[in-house]
Amino acid sequence: MNYFIDRIDQIFSSFVTLLEQILLFDVGGLPLIILWLLFGAIFLTLKMGFINLRGLPHAIKIALGQENQDQDDSKGEVTPFQALATALSGSIGLGNIAGVAIAISIGGPGTVLWMTVYALLAMSSKFVACTLGVKYRRLLPDGTVTGGPMYYLRDGLDKIGRAKLGQILPIIYSLAGIGAAMGGGNMFQANQSFAAVVTVIPTLKNYDWAYGLILAGFVGLVIIGGISRISIVTSRLIPVMVSLYILGCLWVLAVNFTAIPGAFTVIVREAFSPQAVEGGIVGVFVQGIRRSIFSNISGLGLSAMAHAVSKTKEPIQEGMVAMLEPLIDTVLVCNLTALVIITTGTYREVLGDGISGSSLVAMAFGSVIDWFPLVLVVIICLFTFSTITTCCYYGEICWAYILGDPSRIVFKIIFLTFIFIGSIVNLGAVVNFSDMMYLILAIPNLLGCILLSGQVSHDLKKYWEQLREQESSRLNIAISND
Repeated sequence: MNYFIDRIDQIFSSFVTLLEQILLFDVGGLPLIILWLLFGAIFLTLKMGFINLRGLPHAIKIALGQENQDQDDSKGEVTPFQALATALSGSIGLGNIAGVAIAISIGGPGTVLWMTVYALLAMSSKFVACTLGVKYRRLLPDGTVTGGPMYYLRDGLDKIGRAKLGQILPIIYSLAGIGAAMGGGNMFQANQSFAAVVTVIPTLKNYDWAYGLILAGFVGLVIIGGISRISIVTSRLIPVMVSLYILGCLWVLAVNFTAIPGAFTVIVREAFSPQAVEGGIVGVFVQGIRRSIFSNISGLGLSAMAHAVSKTKEPIQEGMVAMLEPLIDTVLVCNLTALVIITTGTYREVLGDGISGSSLVAMAFGSVIDWFPLVLVVIICLFTFSTITTCCYYGEICWAYILGDPSRIVFKIIFLTFIFIGSIVNLGAVVNFSDMMYLILAIPNLLGCILLSGQVSHDLKKYWEQLREQESSRLNIAISND
């Protein structure tokens, strides 16, 4: 068994090293792919007229059901709330717990600021991608709905006279999407959740293989039912898990209340401190952006697959709902995790030591609530479960785009196998592989979003005009009734 594991690790690590050399090519000290993601987020924020700020109140109203979404006769398989929960389950998870801890342990507290900055800008990227996901979704012969970047890259680019580009980009996206689902959405989750279990129950250290098999079994029971069953499970799990985790964070912060102002000071100071880590401010910046991307997957287009199956007639409204994901995922949950780690001071003990992210978070909670690490393990395992099931759906859609719907069962079998592999391979290789796959997704997706942004901008202007007309009509009716 050990020889088998070592061979997998060697092959895997060599492949990851090659990908890093290609994708992380530096331009003035900054990886080109990071500059691309930032450019896309900033461009779309400006193109959409700062939709991430001015559209936020309206997005919250839609999410709370205060705006009529006219769902009854709309095509789709899940409600907008279920689509939001499914998309969140694919992003809220170990990226918000272990990912934040990894960022801090490698780059220091300053990485948290850059995680937040990117998340706020990337709300616009999420809005555009998920709007396009609904706009170009497809109704299949069996009555189900499918959609995502592959479809708006193909059909959208064909509509604006770029048909050849629309044939190439979806294939690139689909291949990277399969890799991302296997890596960050699968192996990383299994790897880090087992690390959390071992932190609390050390006697299980040599049973990573058993953990992988059990997790694969439970995931298999859910993914057999497709997106409908996945959305039902995630819409029930996500609110409970997030609430429990936030309550735990607030408890720790209440105990360390006096340390909170100092924590914010440390975050801001070290974000601009050349001595923060190796590579100085550039190293902190890059690490923060990478972890933010892994946390909220904005700019990558994955969430568009979940929102494409929502029961709604209005693509813009679904884009508004999706825009809340980075806000909840990174700005709220990730920052709470960071504050827990920083206010307890545990990060200083392991800075640069390579300790697993989930173990660091467990240490931070355990320093205040001695029994909470056990609860945290349960939360992490549930996060892992929901994230893996959602990412299986993402990978399945990408697989089916290339090889056709009948082959979906083959992907599911391979996916379940990779859960086992993820539980036993080296963490560093898993994290880096995940990053590389996610970063590849950004190339075709953001290019398509930028080229199609004129369509979304036009639809958004019409949507605002309709809202103003509806508000004016309601006002006139209210005046006439008086």
